[in-house]
Amino acid sequence: MNYLPAVLVTVGVAVLSLTESTHMPSVSLNDKVVHGLMYTLLAVLWMIPVRRPIFVGLAVTIYGALLELLQHYCTTTRSGEWADVLADMIGVIIGVGVIWLIRRYSSTR
Repeated sequence: MNYLPAVLVTVGVAVLSLTESTHMPSVSLNDKVVHGLMYTLLAVLWMIPVRRPIFVGLAVTIYGALLELLQHYCTTTRSGEWADVLADMIGVIIGVGVIWLIRRYSSTR
């Protein structure tokens, strides 16, 4: 399977997460909604080639938590938040769940 879309979005999320906030455009959506949407997309894109829900869920969740730690310790204008990790986890659950449901019900027909 093609991993390129998942890899590109993964790198993009890291760049967006670790760019100093003075260089970031303002977003009108709630920060937690943005986190949830980004991690839903990330989970969906990794579920397509990997096809292992538990592995993808854990890996993407750990990735989000790691980025929050890097924000806290390695940037001067960003801060890591546990609420962001929770929003990431909710996005991962939605993304993995949607693909899992699609696969489950499309294979039974």
